[in-house]
Formats: sequence, C-alpha cells, structure tokens
Amino acid sequence: MILLVLSMMTSITFAQKKAKIKQNQVLSDRQFWLAQMDKMVRPVIYHLAKDSLRIAMPQVTSIHVDNKANRIKVQYVEVLGRVLSGIAPWLQLEGGSKQEVELRNQYREWALQGVKNALDSNAKDFMTFDIGGQQLVDASYLAIAFTRAPWLWENLDKRNQSLLVKSIATTRRFKPVFSNWLLFSAMNEAFMARFGFDWDPMRVDYALQQMEQWYTGDGMYTDGTSFAFDYYNSYVIHPYLAEIADIIGKKTSAYNAMFEKIRKRNERYAIIQERLINADGSYPATGRSIIYRGAAFHHLADVALRKALPKQLSPAQVRGALTAVIKKTLESPTTYKAGWLTIGLYGAQPSLGDFYNNQGSPYIATNIFLPLGLSENDPFWASPAEKWSAQKIWSGEDFQNDHSTSLK
Repeated sequence: MILLVLSMMTSITFAQKKAKIKQNQVLSDRQFWLAQMDKMVRPVIYHLAKDSLRIAMPQVTSIHVDNKANRIKVQYVEVLGRVLSGIAPWLQLEGGSKQEVELRNQYREWALQGVKNALDSNAKDFMTFDIGGQQLVDASYLAIAFTRAPWLWENLDKRNQSLLVKSIATTRRFKPVFSNWLLFSAMNEAFMARFGFDWDPMRVDYALQQMEQWYTGDGMYTDGTSFAFDYYNSYVIHPYLAEIADIIGKKTSAYNAMFEKIRKRNERYAIIQERLINADGSYPATGRSIIYRGAAFHHLADVALRKALPKQLSPAQVRGALTAVIKKTLESPTTYKAGWLTIGLYGAQPSLGDFYNNQGSPYIATNIFLPLGLSENDPFWASPAEKWSAQKIWSGEDFQNDHSTSLK
C-alpha cells in the first residue's frame, strides 16, 4: 500500500493512516497529484471544518498591498472559493483505490462542514459577502465549485443551501470592473440558473456579448479594452466561458452559434497553452497574478477534465505537461511556510505579488488539479506516458508546425 504525504499543518496522513512512504517507491502521476493537492488544501479545509481557519490562517498580504486591513478581511471567502473550485471535480467523482476513496470521503465531510461554518453567523469562521468588490470575484469561485460538484449542493441541507444562495446574491450590489470581472457576475447568475433559482439573464448576456466584442483572434480575448500578455485567458476567461456555456446552453438556444465559437476557441487556446510548457515544466513568467502558479494552466486542465482536448493533443501528453508544471511550481523549499502557500511562483518571491494579493490568493493554484475529477481508468491517467510538445521539439524530433487561426 502506498500512502501519500504528511500534511505539514496537521500531521494527518493521506487516507488517515500513520505510515511513511518507502524511499524507493515511485508514485504514479495520479498519486503524485493527489499528494500535492492534499498538501496544498488540507490546512484550509481541515481548519475550516474545525471552525479554526481564522485562528490558523496567516494574515499575509502582498508587499505592494493597497489596503492591508481590507485585503485581510476578504481573504477567507477568497481561500474558500479558490480551494473548492479546484478540488470540486474530484469531490464529485466516485470510486478509485481504497486510499483515494477514504481521502475523498474525508474531504467531502470537511468541505460540507466547512461551508456550513462559513455560513453560520454563530461560528468563528463565519464569512460575510458584503465587504467589498473583491467578494464578487470570490463568490464566483464558490459558485463554480458547486456547479462543478453538484454533490456538494445535493448534500448540503436546505437551510444552508438557502444561506449560500443569499450570500452569493449579496454580491450583486458590487459593480464589476469592465474586464474579465463581467464573467464573475455571469458565473454567479449561472449558479442560480443551474440550481433552479431566479437568475438575471441580462448579467449573463452582457458578459457574453462583451467578451465576444473583446475576442481578438487566435483563441485569445483582451481583458477589457486592451490586450495584456498575461494568463487571464486561462485564469478566468476560457474556463468561465466554458462553464457558463454549459449551464446557459441548457436554458436557451439563443447563444448556440456563440457557444460553438467558444468551443473552437477553447481548443485553439489549449494548443497554445500546451506549447507554453517548457521541457522542465517552467513557462514564461509574464503578466500580473503570476503568483497563481499552476492556475496559469487552469484552461488546459479544464479542457482535459471536459474531455474536450483538440485532436493535436493526447490526454497523456497533457498529463505529462501538467505534471511537470506541478513539480516545477511546488518544488522549491520555500513554496510553503508552516504549511501555507507563500506569495511567489518558484517559492517565496514577495516582489512578484500584486496589490490585491493576500494569503488566500495563491490557492487558485488548485485549479491545475481539475483532471483528478477523471476516473483513474480514463485515458488521461491510464495511457502510457508521452512527451509533450516542448520535449519533442527540444530533443530534436521532427514536429508539426503551428499556425494562428482567427476563429472570429
């Protein structure tokens, strides 16, 4: 039996068993992903379930912070939404090895109790959603978590379902920035639509129509009125458009032509993303929010989860590429401090932070783990390892050339 890693924060082992990994044992890719996911999210989910997140979670902000007190206030909804958004497909999954099932059952229990504590005004970890505009963002990550894992919704009692809906609806008071933020408003409405509540078609339509105006070509959108060479097409734009299209496409056929364009653009940007991953798992460290680590490939992970990879990309090569990214972005000994993610890309690098970053911000990195929502028997996990594009090209193999495409 292969047990995974000790949590630095709680010293509770994977599958709740006290044993050490033998030095000469090699983890499969899936076991490695599970170990890294467990290490990353356990302090958050465990302490929230125990109603002790506010006690345990460091109050850290970027050295460039604009309003330190406010950024600390909002970090709790921020970390909750970001962690759940990444592990949701795995929480939704059934089956697997005995150890994985045991771990998932534990996390399901913790996640449900944690959400209840966050919504309980008598709990120490009670979270309000009306502090500021940032909570429009973070409510949307909680919303997408529940749409990715309906199991969470179905196993939340009626009272807390009502409280969750009320909390997410509270963020309607905040005007989104004229940027990718429009998708946060739309995602919150898509959540309402998904679970049978009144939703605002105008907020969804405005976001969809504006993003269509901002499409610039070759699978990429501008983020607002100007183009930025960063990873927001992956952090937010493509994954959110895909999820909104899935939900709203079941409510109306009005956007069918647009959603088909979105699908094709998703494929093209997935090809670009895979080619950005170097042979060692590194990638260009450009643009804001670079401390989000593996979330730079949120889109590629999401397309793999949806089994919607373009024909040019095999599941195995994408698995290899994403595994390399996980290793590279988490291997530094300063990635964690007392069990909590630091602000940085390769370990603690405070100067890479942005004015809006707090202790909760880097946990968007969990979104690279989305393919854990695929069964261990899925080709993504079961197929033999393959080189990804950069490995083939930089080892001298002949390789297919690449060309842009409009897709307007």
